[in-house]
Amino acid sequence: MKNEVLSKKNEEEQLTLGEFADPKPAALIESFRAFGYDPKTAIADLIDNSITAGAKNIWIGFHWDGESSVISFLDDGCGMDKEQLVNAMRPGCFSPLDYRKPDDLGRFGLGLKTASFSQCRNLTVITKTQNDIINIRAWDLDHIIKNNTWQLIIPEIDDSDKIYQDFKNLKSGTLVLWNKIDRITGGMNTNSKNDLKIFHNMIDLVEEHLSMTFHRFMEGKGRIHFFINNHEIKPWDPFLQNHPATQDITDESWELNKEIVRVEPFVLPHHSKLDKKTHEIAGGPKGWNAQQGFYIYRNKRLLVSGSWLNLGIKKEEHYKLARILIDIPNSLDSEWQIDVKKAVARPPNSIKDQIERIANVARKRASEIYRHRGTELPRIVSPHFYVWSKVLKGGKVYYRINRQHPLVEELSQINSDNLTEFNALLRTIEETVPVPLIVMTNSEKPDSTPIPFEDSESKEIENQIDTIIKILIKTGHTTEKAAEMISLMEEFRSYPELIKKIAESYGVENFEVE
Repeated sequence: MKNEVLSKKNEEEQLTLGEFADPKPAALIESFRAFGYDPKTAIADLIDNSITAGAKNIWIGFHWDGESSVISFLDDGCGMDKEQLVNAMRPGCFSPLDYRKPDDLGRFGLGLKTASFSQCRNLTVITKTQNDIINIRAWDLDHIIKNNTWQLIIPEIDDSDKIYQDFKNLKSGTLVLWNKIDRITGGMNTNSKNDLKIFHNMIDLVEEHLSMTFHRFMEGKGRIHFFINNHEIKPWDPFLQNHPATQDITDESWELNKEIVRVEPFVLPHHSKLDKKTHEIAGGPKGWNAQQGFYIYRNKRLLVSGSWLNLGIKKEEHYKLARILIDIPNSLDSEWQIDVKKAVARPPNSIKDQIERIANVARKRASEIYRHRGTELPRIVSPHFYVWSKVLKGGKVYYRINRQHPLVEELSQINSDNLTEFNALLRTIEETVPVPLIVMTNSEKPDSTPIPFEDSESKEIENQIDTIIKILIKTGHTTEKAAEMISLMEEFRSYPELIKKIAESYGVENFEVE
């Protein structure tokens, strides 16, 4: 009678709870490959684990061999024992609802697996803690599909392999190997120069992405050293914080669910304040226009770069100097809807008004800097400091050469006997200014307009300054006044050191350019 009661109870529980429906490994594993990673975001996800493990050095190796190419990740972090390794290899080893340490860069317990599977069919992890044996486990997708089971394998490692020797020389650490990287080198030929070029281009994109994503870990005290093929990666600071012309508008802290969100808007210098190389680097991976907007960091790790966060704001040329830092803790992952790839973050509705307010403040300041070329002086100092002037006539805009510019005045006097021909030349230049082409080019390539004399050698610029100083002295100005006037001319405002050098060569002592 008792057995009958228990049997009936079990039947009732089965009806209530339903059947077990475990996912089929062979089917699910291929789905794990479709999370939308590209090589650079997948590699960044693996680096998160090295940082969380306390690594001080992270080495990424790209080993070219056509379809048989391998990518390796080596760090000198704390490593894992056997139990920790097996758990780390388990898909979904942590719940996003679990408590995480404040400096933990993980999210779903999927990153190592999904990021790796998105690029390769064989993931091998070799690790050791201090004073512990080496532990090795691997996922092989072909093995999973063949046996339809979640079974790790213990592969044999070539003890003579250099990267393995480098790992063994560490006191503790982890070595991750991507073999069968079909999503990167599938169909490539070892001897193909074009395939090798594609592989190298991919490496460049990875370096660019890591330089941006982890730049705050590469800087300052306790920084981490990142290497690609033994070449150290340099950090890319989106905010040019060390440049004297960068404007840090404000620094605010907002409370959200008893946690703190830090916001810091920056307005970058106008390109006239930057040398050519700095301007090119500061443009970032996507270019100046695309890099404007918010930069969202989670525990110093960049998630979103250059986005107006669906605020209905367009990326326009005159706002391109605005970049805004937002720092969030990992305890707000759910509120910000952080995705598996850690490449998407959406602000909570409760702070959208504040985010929009900060965006408007930064954009307004950026527009002012952009329109006034940083610190452009009002045009009241002297009309002859500008080569071109804008004239409104009949509702249309014309551009005329300023006849009061010192060079124009001097050449007019020199050519007084041929003044008609000289003025005809000036008129021809004025009437053929390719305004539509300039507008179109600036619209298509807004960062392509150089500053005056950008591609000129210093000696050429010095000669130009020297010539104008002589003209100004000839027309009655003192040497000091001539140098001062040149320092206010648009075409020379980016070269204060050269003006000072020439002025002092004329005996002007302690000349300073304002």
